[in-house]
Amino acid sequence: MTGPKLNERPGTRATLRGYHMSASKARVVLNLIRGEDITTAREILAGTTREAADVIGKVLASAVANAVTNDAMQADELFVSAAYADEGITMKRFTPRARGRASKIFKRACHITVIVSRLDDERLEVLRNARSAQAAVSRTRRVASSRRRADQQASVNKRESAAAEAAENEAWANEATEADIMANEALETDVMEFDTVDTPLEDLDATDEETTQVEADAEAPVVEDEPEVAVDAVETAANEETASDDGDEETK
Repeated sequence: MTGPKLNERPGTRATLRGYHMSASKARVVLNLIRGEDITTAREILAGTTREAADVIGKVLASAVANAVTNDAMQADELFVSAAYADEGITMKRFTPRARGRASKIFKRACHITVIVSRLDDERLEVLRNARSAQAAVSRTRRVASSRRRADQQASVNKRESAAAEAAENEAWANEATEADIMANEALETDVMEFDTVDTPLEDLDATDEETTQVEADAEAPVVEDEPEVAVDAVETAANEETASDDGDEETK
């Protein structure tokens, strides 16, 4: 006994009629998602580069929406129970060829149908366990990746801090060195200003005598000068005495 016909299979369906594509091209993609759960089917269609993948993805999304809205099913509990493409109308056209002949062109179309149904309990339990394990592995990888990035960032920050500290220390050292150099230059300048000039020995001896005389004058007691008038009187008296002595000698 043959199985049920495709249009009599249970489930929620969505159909695209009269799409301008040959049924053989659509069947290549439909064979990839048949029997897969919705999540896996979407991933397969997203990774397929054929033109039919975009169209079949829209039909699949319509079937899932119908199941959720009309039959109150959960989207993560569905799978693709049937997927097929029927021949549509074929438009016949002609193109001119050599020697006045013409060739036929067949513009084919197809009807794409996708049926989704709910998974049985055993398969649903296996699928949930697999998803939980995959989520745990993905979470572990994310945590490990986050920790690795955090460690790398911490290492980079540590290196940057060490470099900044080294640069600051070097700047302080350069400033200290410049200050020492400036202080030495100022000291040398002061020494050069107060340094003695080389002089001959005679000048040195004269300088020593002058210094000794100055010191002796400084140690001697200070005598106040008498008025000029008294000095003049003393000189006049001395002159008179000298004149008188001269006169006496002449008289003798």
